[in-house]
Amino acid sequence: MRKFVVKDKEQNKRIDVYLSEKNEDISRVAIQRLIENQKILVNDKKVKSSYKVQENDVITLEEEKPKEISLKAQNIPLEIIYEDNDIIVVNKPKGMVVHPANGNPDGTLVNAIMAICKNSLSGIGGEIRPGIVHRLDKDTSGIIVIAKNDKAHINLSEQIKNHEVKKTYIAIVRGVVKENQATINMPIGRSNKDRKKMAISKNGKEAITHFKVLKRYPEYTVLEVNIETGRTHQIRVHLAQIGYPCIGDETYSSGKNKWGIKGQALHAKSLEFKHPTTGKQMKLEAKLPEYMKKLINGD
Repeated sequence: MRKFVVKDKEQNKRIDVYLSEKNEDISRVAIQRLIENQKILVNDKKVKSSYKVQENDVITLEEEKPKEISLKAQNIPLEIIYEDNDIIVVNKPKGMVVHPANGNPDGTLVNAIMAICKNSLSGIGGEIRPGIVHRLDKDTSGIIVIAKNDKAHINLSEQIKNHEVKKTYIAIVRGVVKENQATINMPIGRSNKDRKKMAISKNGKEAITHFKVLKRYPEYTVLEVNIETGRTHQIRVHLAQIGYPCIGDETYSSGKNKWGIKGQALHAKSLEFKHPTTGKQMKLEAKLPEYMKKLINGD
Protein backbone atom coordinates (compact mmCIF):
# COMPACT_ATOMS: atom_id res chain seq x y z
CA MET A 1 0.00 0.00 0.00
CA ARG A 2 1.32 3.44 -0.95
CA LYS A 3 0.05 6.70 0.52
CA PHE A 4 0.26 10.26 -0.83
CA VAL A 5 -0.88 13.62 0.55
CA VAL A 6 -1.46 16.31 -2.07
CA LYS A 7 0.41 19.58 -1.56
CA ASP A 8 -0.85 23.04 -2.47
CA LYS A 9 1.31 23.36 -5.62
CA GLU A 10 0.18 19.92 -6.83
CA GLN A 11 -3.57 20.48 -6.76
CA ASN A 12 -5.88 20.58 -9.80
CA LYS A 13 -3.93 17.88 -11.62
CA ARG A 14 -5.78 14.84 -12.92
CA ILE A 15 -5.22 12.02 -10.47
CA ASP A 16 -3.78 9.69 -13.13
CA VAL A 17 -1.28 12.38 -14.14
CA TYR A 18 -0.42 13.16 -10.50
CA LEU A 19 0.23 9.52 -9.64
CA SER A 20 2.18 8.74 -12.82
CA GLU A 21 4.53 11.61 -11.91
CA LYS A 22 4.89 10.23 -8.38
CA ASN A 23 5.42 6.63 -9.48
CA GLU A 24 7.89 6.26 -12.32
CA ASP A 25 7.58 2.47 -12.17
CA ILE A 26 3.83 2.51 -12.91
CA SER A 27 2.49 3.71 -16.26
CA ARG A 28 -0.46 6.08 -16.56
CA VAL A 29 -2.45 3.33 -18.28
CA ALA A 30 -1.77 0.99 -15.34
CA ILE A 31 -2.85 3.72 -12.91
CA GLN A 32 -6.10 4.22 -14.81
CA ARG A 33 -6.76 0.48 -14.56
CA LEU A 34 -6.08 0.58 -10.80
CA ILE A 35 -8.57 3.45 -10.45
CA GLU A 36 -11.21 1.48 -12.38
CA ASN A 37 -10.62 -1.52 -10.12
CA GLN A 38 -10.95 0.72 -7.03
CA LYS A 39 -7.38 -0.01 -5.97
CA ILE A 40 -6.82 3.75 -5.74
CA LEU A 41 -8.94 5.77 -3.33
CA VAL A 42 -9.08 9.46 -2.42
CA ASN A 43 -9.99 10.11 1.19
CA ASP A 44 -11.21 6.47 1.26
CA LYS A 45 -13.62 7.11 -1.62
CA LYS A 46 -13.54 5.86 -5.20
CA VAL A 47 -12.93 8.40 -7.99
CA LYS A 48 -12.58 8.56 -11.76
CA SER A 49 -9.32 9.05 -13.67
CA SER A 50 -10.47 12.57 -14.54
CA TYR A 51 -10.73 13.59 -10.86
CA LYS A 52 -8.57 16.62 -10.09
CA VAL A 53 -6.66 16.31 -6.85
CA GLN A 54 -7.05 18.95 -4.14
CA GLU A 55 -4.73 20.11 -1.38
CA ASN A 56 -4.58 17.67 1.57
CA ASP A 57 -6.29 14.88 -0.37
CA VAL A 58 -5.08 11.55 1.00
CA ILE A 59 -4.55 9.07 -1.81
CA THR A 60 -4.00 5.38 -1.18
CA LEU A 61 -2.72 3.04 -3.86
CA GLU A 62 -3.00 -0.71 -3.52
CA GLU A 63 -0.80 -2.35 -6.12
CA GLU A 64 -2.20 -5.30 -8.01
CA LYS A 65 -0.28 -8.51 -8.00
CA PRO A 66 0.46 -9.57 -11.59
CA LYS A 67 -2.16 -12.04 -12.74
CA GLU A 68 -1.06 -15.32 -14.14
CA ILE A 69 -1.66 -15.12 -17.86
CA SER A 70 -4.46 -17.48 -18.82
CA LEU A 71 -3.89 -17.09 -22.54
CA LYS A 72 -2.36 -19.98 -24.39
CA ALA A 73 0.86 -19.75 -26.33
CA GLN A 74 0.42 -20.72 -29.96
CA ASN A 75 3.10 -21.64 -32.47
CA ILE A 76 2.14 -19.14 -35.16
CA PRO A 77 4.90 -18.22 -37.62
CA LEU A 78 6.13 -14.63 -37.22
CA GLU A 79 8.86 -12.65 -38.93
CA ILE A 80 11.15 -11.41 -36.16
CA ILE A 81 12.95 -8.18 -37.11
CA TYR A 82 14.88 -7.67 -33.86
CA GLU A 83 15.03 -9.24 -30.40
CA ASP A 84 17.02 -8.82 -27.18
CA ASN A 85 16.34 -9.15 -23.43
CA ASP A 86 14.09 -6.09 -23.34
CA ILE A 87 12.12 -5.95 -26.58
CA ILE A 88 11.01 -8.01 -29.55
CA VAL A 89 10.11 -6.36 -32.85
CA VAL A 90 8.08 -8.23 -35.45
CA ASN A 91 6.40 -7.74 -38.82
CA LYS A 92 2.72 -8.33 -38.10
CA PRO A 93 0.91 -9.91 -41.05
CA LYS A 94 -2.31 -8.50 -42.49
CA GLY A 95 -5.37 -10.14 -40.92
CA MET A 96 -3.80 -10.80 -37.50
CA VAL A 97 -5.37 -9.16 -34.44
CA VAL A 98 -2.84 -7.77 -31.96
CA HIS A 99 -4.46 -9.00 -28.74
CA PRO A 100 -7.48 -11.16 -27.83
CA ALA A 101 -10.92 -9.56 -27.70
CA ASN A 102 -14.52 -10.53 -28.29
CA GLY A 103 -14.63 -12.57 -31.48
CA ASN A 104 -10.86 -13.11 -31.49
CA PRO A 105 -10.04 -15.30 -28.47
CA ASP A 106 -6.85 -16.73 -29.98
CA GLY A 107 -4.67 -16.70 -33.06
CA THR A 108 -3.50 -13.20 -32.11
CA LEU A 109 -0.08 -11.58 -32.06
CA VAL A 110 0.00 -11.96 -28.27
CA ASN A 111 -0.60 -15.73 -28.55
CA ALA A 112 2.25 -15.99 -31.04
CA ILE A 113 4.64 -13.82 -29.01
CA MET A 114 3.93 -15.85 -25.87
CA ALA A 115 5.19 -18.98 -27.64
CA ILE A 116 8.37 -17.21 -28.72
CA CYS A 117 9.09 -15.45 -25.42
CA LYS A 118 7.87 -18.20 -23.08
CA ASN A 119 5.77 -15.75 -21.04
CA SER A 120 8.70 -13.33 -20.46
CA LEU A 121 6.57 -10.30 -21.30
CA SER A 122 5.70 -7.12 -19.45
CA GLY A 123 2.59 -7.50 -17.30
CA ILE A 124 1.63 -3.83 -17.46
CA GLY A 125 -0.68 -4.39 -20.41
CA GLY A 126 -2.92 -6.56 -18.23
CA GLU A 127 -3.90 -10.19 -18.53
CA ILE A 128 -4.87 -10.12 -22.20
CA ARG A 129 -2.32 -7.57 -23.43
CA PRO A 130 1.07 -8.57 -22.00
CA GLY A 131 3.92 -6.54 -23.46
CA ILE A 132 1.73 -4.53 -25.84
CA VAL A 133 2.95 -0.92 -26.08
CA HIS A 134 1.10 0.18 -29.23
CA ARG A 135 -1.30 -1.40 -31.71
CA LEU A 136 -1.94 -1.92 -35.38
CA ASP A 137 -5.40 -2.55 -36.83
CA LYS A 138 -6.19 -6.12 -37.83
CA ASP A 139 -5.70 -5.51 -41.56
CA THR A 140 -2.76 -3.12 -41.17
CA SER A 141 0.46 -5.05 -41.56
CA GLY A 142 3.92 -4.07 -40.44
CA ILE A 143 6.32 -3.29 -37.65
CA ILE A 144 5.34 -3.45 -33.99
CA VAL A 145 7.49 -3.48 -30.84
CA ILE A 146 6.59 -5.56 -27.77
CA ALA A 147 8.08 -5.05 -24.29
CA LYS A 148 9.57 -8.03 -22.49
CA ASN A 149 9.66 -6.40 -19.06
CA ASP A 150 7.91 -3.61 -17.16
CA LYS A 151 10.85 -1.20 -17.31
CA ALA A 152 10.94 -1.43 -21.11
CA HIS A 153 7.15 -1.08 -21.25
CA ILE A 154 7.12 2.11 -19.17
CA ASN A 155 10.01 3.65 -21.12
CA LEU A 156 8.50 2.94 -24.55
CA SER A 157 5.05 4.12 -23.42
CA GLU A 158 6.58 7.42 -22.29
CA GLN A 159 8.40 7.84 -25.60
CA ILE A 160 5.14 7.30 -27.47
CA LYS A 161 3.24 9.69 -25.17
CA ASN A 162 5.91 12.36 -25.68
CA HIS A 163 5.85 11.92 -29.50
CA GLU A 164 9.46 10.68 -29.47
CA VAL A 165 8.72 7.60 -31.57
CA LYS A 166 8.64 8.15 -35.33
CA LYS A 167 6.16 5.88 -37.11
CA THR A 168 6.28 5.69 -40.90
CA TYR A 169 3.63 3.94 -43.00
CA ILE A 170 3.08 3.16 -46.66
CA ALA A 171 -0.51 3.69 -47.81
CA ILE A 172 -1.99 3.00 -51.23
CA VAL A 173 -5.04 5.18 -51.73
CA ARG A 174 -7.82 5.45 -54.28
CA GLY A 175 -7.56 8.43 -56.61
CA VAL A 176 -4.70 10.65 -57.76
CA VAL A 177 -3.42 12.87 -54.96
CA LYS A 178 -2.60 16.33 -56.33
CA GLU A 179 -0.38 17.66 -53.55
CA ASN A 180 3.19 16.35 -53.39
CA GLN A 181 3.02 16.56 -49.61
CA ALA A 182 0.63 17.87 -46.99
CA THR A 183 -0.37 17.78 -43.32
CA ILE A 184 -3.82 16.79 -42.09
CA ASN A 185 -4.67 18.28 -38.69
CA MET A 186 -8.22 17.25 -37.78
CA PRO A 187 -9.46 16.00 -34.39
CA ILE A 188 -10.76 12.43 -34.27
CA GLY A 189 -13.41 10.97 -31.99
CA ARG A 190 -15.94 8.17 -31.87
CA SER A 191 -18.58 8.44 -34.61
CA ASN A 192 -22.04 9.45 -33.41
CA LYS A 193 -23.65 7.44 -36.20
CA ASP A 194 -21.69 4.20 -35.76
CA ARG A 195 -19.88 3.56 -32.47
CA LYS A 196 -17.58 1.03 -34.17
CA LYS A 197 -16.18 3.77 -36.40
CA MET A 198 -14.08 6.86 -35.77
CA ALA A 199 -14.80 10.24 -37.37
CA ILE A 200 -13.61 13.81 -37.63
CA SER A 201 -15.14 15.55 -34.61
CA LYS A 202 -14.67 19.01 -33.12
CA ASN A 203 -14.93 17.34 -29.71
CA GLY A 204 -12.40 14.67 -30.63
CA LYS A 205 -8.72 14.40 -29.71
CA GLU A 206 -5.96 16.14 -31.64
CA ALA A 207 -4.74 14.07 -34.60
CA ILE A 208 -1.91 15.09 -36.95
CA THR A 209 -0.91 13.15 -40.07
CA HIS A 210 1.82 14.07 -42.57
CA PHE A 211 2.07 12.49 -46.03
CA LYS A 212 4.09 12.74 -49.20
CA VAL A 213 3.50 11.19 -52.61
CA LEU A 214 5.90 8.42 -53.62
CA LYS A 215 4.24 7.39 -56.88
CA ARG A 216 1.11 8.20 -58.88
CA TYR A 217 -0.90 5.89 -61.12
CA PRO A 218 -4.03 6.66 -63.17
CA GLU A 219 -6.38 5.37 -60.45
CA TYR A 220 -4.35 5.23 -57.26
CA THR A 221 -1.46 6.86 -55.39
CA VAL A 222 1.32 5.47 -53.19
CA LEU A 223 1.96 7.59 -50.08
CA GLU A 224 4.52 7.67 -47.30
CA VAL A 225 2.75 8.67 -44.09
CA ASN A 226 4.03 9.83 -40.69
CA ILE A 227 1.82 10.35 -37.68
CA GLU A 228 2.48 12.64 -34.72
CA THR A 229 -0.43 11.23 -32.73
CA GLY A 230 -1.74 7.69 -32.49
CA ARG A 231 -5.52 7.89 -32.60
CA THR A 232 -7.59 4.83 -33.45
CA HIS A 233 -7.83 4.42 -37.26
CA GLN A 234 -6.10 7.81 -37.62
CA ILE A 235 -4.50 7.39 -41.05
CA ARG A 236 -7.57 5.69 -42.50
CA VAL A 237 -9.96 8.37 -41.21
CA HIS A 238 -7.78 11.29 -42.27
CA LEU A 239 -7.10 10.01 -45.78
CA ALA A 240 -10.77 9.13 -46.33
CA GLN A 241 -11.80 12.57 -45.08
CA ILE A 242 -9.73 14.35 -47.76
CA GLY A 243 -11.13 12.07 -50.46
CA TYR A 244 -8.35 9.47 -50.79
CA PRO A 245 -9.34 6.36 -48.79
CA CYS A 246 -7.00 3.40 -48.54
CA ILE A 247 -7.67 0.81 -51.22
CA GLY A 248 -9.57 -2.11 -49.70
CA ASP A 249 -10.74 -0.24 -46.61
CA GLU A 250 -14.16 -1.74 -45.97
CA THR A 251 -14.95 0.71 -43.15
CA TYR A 252 -13.99 4.13 -44.50
CA SER A 253 -14.26 3.61 -48.25
CA SER A 254 -17.25 3.21 -50.54
CA GLY A 255 -17.49 2.33 -54.20
CA LYS A 256 -16.01 -0.45 -56.27
CA ASN A 257 -12.80 -2.16 -55.23
CA LYS A 258 -11.22 -2.86 -58.62
CA TRP A 259 -8.15 -4.44 -57.11
CA GLY A 260 -9.84 -7.25 -55.16
CA ILE A 261 -8.00 -6.33 -51.96
CA LYS A 262 -9.76 -7.04 -48.68
CA GLY A 263 -8.76 -4.78 -45.83
CA GLN A 264 -6.91 -1.47 -46.08
CA ALA A 265 -3.71 -1.27 -48.13
CA LEU A 266 -1.73 0.15 -45.21
CA HIS A 267 1.64 -1.04 -43.92
CA ALA A 268 3.68 0.15 -40.93
CA LYS A 269 7.05 0.41 -42.63
CA SER A 270 9.40 1.62 -39.89
CA LEU A 271 9.82 2.66 -36.27
CA GLU A 272 12.45 5.02 -34.89
CA PHE A 273 12.89 5.08 -31.10
CA LYS A 274 15.46 4.96 -28.32
CA HIS A 275 16.23 1.54 -26.92
CA PRO A 276 14.49 1.48 -23.50
CA THR A 277 17.62 0.28 -21.66
CA THR A 278 20.67 1.44 -23.60
CA GLY A 279 19.20 4.69 -24.96
CA LYS A 280 20.65 3.89 -28.39
CA GLN A 281 18.70 5.40 -31.28
CA MET A 282 17.16 2.63 -33.37
CA LYS A 283 15.50 2.54 -36.77
CA LEU A 284 13.92 -0.75 -37.76
CA GLU A 285 11.97 -1.61 -40.91
CA ALA A 286 9.42 -4.24 -41.94
CA LYS A 287 9.33 -5.41 -45.54
CA LEU A 288 6.19 -4.79 -47.57
CA PRO A 289 3.65 -7.55 -48.19
CA GLU A 290 3.65 -8.97 -51.73
CA TYR A 291 0.25 -7.54 -52.73
CA MET A 292 1.48 -4.01 -51.97
CA LYS A 293 4.74 -4.57 -53.86
CA LYS A 294 2.72 -5.52 -56.94
CA LEU A 295 0.59 -2.36 -56.73
CA ILE A 296 3.65 -0.17 -56.19
CA ASN A 297 5.32 -1.76 -59.19
CA GLY A 298 2.19 -1.14 -61.26
CA ASP A 299 1.45 -4.87 -61.73
